[in-house]
Amino acid sequence: MSDTAPEIIPGAEPYSAAGDSTGVLVIHGFTGSVGSMRSLAEAFAAAGHTVEAPRLPGHGTKVADMVDKTWADWTAAVEDAYRELAARVDRVFVAGLSMGGSLTLWLALHHPEIAGIICVNPATRTNPDMLAIIEAEVAAGKELMDGIASDIAKEGVEEIAYAETPLRPLLSLMQAADDLSHRLGEIEVPLILFNSPQDHVVDPGDSDFLAESVSGPVERVTLPNSYHVATQDHDAPLIEEKSVEFVARLAEAGR
Repeated sequence: MSDTAPEIIPGAEPYSAAGDSTGVLVIHGFTGSVGSMRSLAEAFAAAGHTVEAPRLPGHGTKVADMVDKTWADWTAAVEDAYRELAARVDRVFVAGLSMGGSLTLWLALHHPEIAGIICVNPATRTNPDMLAIIEAEVAAGKELMDGIASDIAKEGVEEIAYAETPLRPLLSLMQAADDLSHRLGEIEVPLILFNSPQDHVVDPGDSDFLAESVSGPVERVTLPNSYHVATQDHDAPLIEEKSVEFVARLAEAGR
């Protein structure tokens, strides 16, 4: 191992499972890690599918590794992961939480051949006032602010994520979400959309905006007992059950 290889936080490691000709790419969120999506990835694997859950650049190690990363790094990483997985299976589904949901939508925009997408509390637009605040902070040279991790209603559950939020990467994400919001109508891939009405990280209205904007079929599932990191919250079993059913149904239909 290289001396410069990052030390990965236990539980934040990439996840991979060999399976059938249906592949599922699972994408974690901003400042988070594969740990927040591992249970969902394992549910797809238990259903017999080929699963990949990559660790996004700058994540799952230490926050200093993330301060110079941007949306371009993350889209390049998921593009590589998608192409590698697609080369091994007949069809690919993509699932993402928060920024992982944004990246899922980006993939669907660029790969209309994707069989179906699963979004959990995705970030789909940007508040102009908040964008201006973050731009001013970055212009002033500020690098970090308080973290956004572990927005979870279930007692005793902690997300494997950074305690601080790097501002330049956040600005990159916000700018990308603003750009993406104008192109959602181009997405025709079938979508199952999970939404927590009580979300303290992403405006729940982002899911309404997404459902109203895309051109393909949308199935909505409300998560009444969970906050933002719903894949680790009370409604995680519901997400897993409905997601596995969604994949099975569309795979059978031969999309």
